Amino acid sequence: MWHFANNLLLHHKDTNSIEEMFDLFCKGVSLYGPFWNHVLDYWKQSLENPNKILFLMYEEIKKKPKIQLKRLAEFLECPFSIEEENSGVVDEILKMCSFENLRNLEVNTNGKFSTGEPYKVFFRRGEIGDWKNYFTIEMIDKLNHIIEEKFQGSGLKFSYV
Repeated sequence: MWHFANNLLLHHKDTNSIEEMFDLFCKGVSLYGPFWNHVLDYWKQSLENPNKILFLMYEEIKKKPKIQLKRLAEFLECPFSIEEENSGVVDEILKMCSFENLRNLEVNTNGKFSTGEPYKVFFRRGEIGDWKNYFTIEMIDKLNHIIEEKFQGSGLKFSYV
């Protein structure tokens, strides 16, 4: 969020430090309300209504994209046939939807919003755990504590390393 917010606010002088953004995030201050409540509500709804809400995590998609794509297709009631899998349809979809491919599309490298901000601000590295390059040990400990506290007893586990 820090990268995103500061890249969108390049023409403003009042960008926030990562420490300021981290503190706000930990306090539940964000554009869409507390992250913890938002995620936990969707998690609970996905358990109560598994045919209506599919809960996906970016980390799981990155680690096992083929499995997650098949889950999505089944959820949408459009599972891949054996023929489609054997002919490479799943692999082709993964290639077309890959972070690298989407990042390099003409519209995303040169396109801009009507307000002037480039579309490319939505694309960073796309790697799991890049946050470790920016957080201090204290920030990591604090985040781990908050995650444990907020999701305790929910069955929701984050694998963000």
